[in-house]
Amino acid sequence: MAPKEGKRKPSTKKENKSEEEMLSEKRHNQIAFLDPEEKIAELKEITRWIRESRIHKAVTFSTPVYKTLIKEFWNSASIVQVDGNEVIQGRVNDLDVIVSPEILNAVLELQDDPNAPFSIPIMCTRGCLLRMKCTGNIFSNQINKGDLQLRYKFHLHVPIQCISNRLAVYDMAGNDLVGLMVALVLNKPFSISKYIFANMKDNMTRTGSRITGNKFWMYPRFLQMIMNV
Repeated sequence: MAPKEGKRKPSTKKENKSEEEMLSEKRHNQIAFLDPEEKIAELKEITRWIRESRIHKAVTFSTPVYKTLIKEFWNSASIVQVDGNEVIQGRVNDLDVIVSPEILNAVLELQDDPNAPFSIPIMCTRGCLLRMKCTGNIFSNQINKGDLQLRYKFHLHVPIQCISNRLAVYDMAGNDLVGLMVALVLNKPFSISKYIFANMKDNMTRTGSRITGNKFWMYPRFLQMIMNV
């Protein structure tokens, strides 16, 4: 018996994405959903805490992001000295775009102490993870957010998605990012703007993807926020 010929669905041609859409995808430097109406009972306390914390604008502020502008910045970016301090300078639409810890702090409203470090002692991080009842290996260079209780899992999930320098592997966080979370929990001095700036400086040494040759267009939302200002 011959198989029945099923109706084939018409093929749908994928439209080319706009310049804005290409950098608004949920991959890196995302927007956090902090449940403002507090409908998720299990996360009510932690989402309220983050909404009232100093990272609130950095993880929730939404703006259209334009790929051409972000590419132009990174393609022209260099480290220069301004008043004795290192800054990253890019050229976008014939205008200089300057990025520094001070500018990041102001635009993202992070309330950073200019004298604060952007790391905390590893023993402090491990001690806090123990108090959080982390079930993973606290001596590892990375922590899986799934090894934390729900509220701390969400607390780590937000900086992984919104502040981390990563393009993928969203379950894992390095010691530097876990340190950021711990500093917020313990209210310890920690400069988030210096952390972001250090990641941007490191990105300038990347040679690009082995497959596409493209550079990692890091922190597109934060850069767009600076350009908007």
